[in-house]
Amino acid sequence: MASKAFLIAVIAAIAFAVPASAAYNYTVGDDAGWKLGVNYTQWAEGKDFRVGDKLVFMYNKDAHNLAKVSGDDFKQCVASNKSNILSSGNEEITLSAPGKKWYICSVADHCSKGMKLVITVSAADGPAPPPATPPPSTSAAGEVSPSLKSYVWILGALAAFKLFMVDDQ
Repeated sequence: MASKAFLIAVIAAIAFAVPASAAYNYTVGDDAGWKLGVNYTQWAEGKDFRVGDKLVFMYNKDAHNLAKVSGDDFKQCVASNKSNILSSGNEEITLSAPGKKWYICSVADHCSKGMKLVITVSAADGPAPPPATPPPSTSAAGEVSPSLKSYVWILGALAAFKLFMVDDQ
C-alpha cells in the first residue's frame, strides 16, 4: 500500500509541476517585423497580451527606431521623451503591468504612415479567453502545451484509478 501512496504522490507532483500559464514572445509584425507597410492594428487583433509576455521588435536600425510613448504622444505621432527611444534593431519589451501600451517609430513621418502599435495588456492571473491558435512566429520558450498538461492529468487519473481498482496480492 505504501508503494501506491508513493506513486500517487509522484503523479500529483508531476501534474502540479506543469506550469498553469506561460509567457509568450510576440514578434511584432510576425515575419515582416517592425517596418513601414504593415498594419499593426490588424496584427494585434485577437492576441491576448498578458503581464510577463514579451514583445520583440525586429527592424533595420539604420531606417527605424522604437519609441515607448504615452497615449497623447501616440495620437500626435511624437516621442516627447527622448530617453524612451530605442534603436538597436532588436528590442525585447517585457510587459510588466496591465493597461494600454503605445509604441511608434519616431523617424520622419513613419508613425503617421502607420508604423505604430497600441495594445492592451491583461493581468497574468486574469481569466483567459478561449484558446486560439497562435501565429507561427509566436513562441513560448519553455512552455508546456495545454494538450500535454491535459495528457499528464489523464495519465495520472488513469494510474490512480488502476491502483485503487487492482487488489493487492
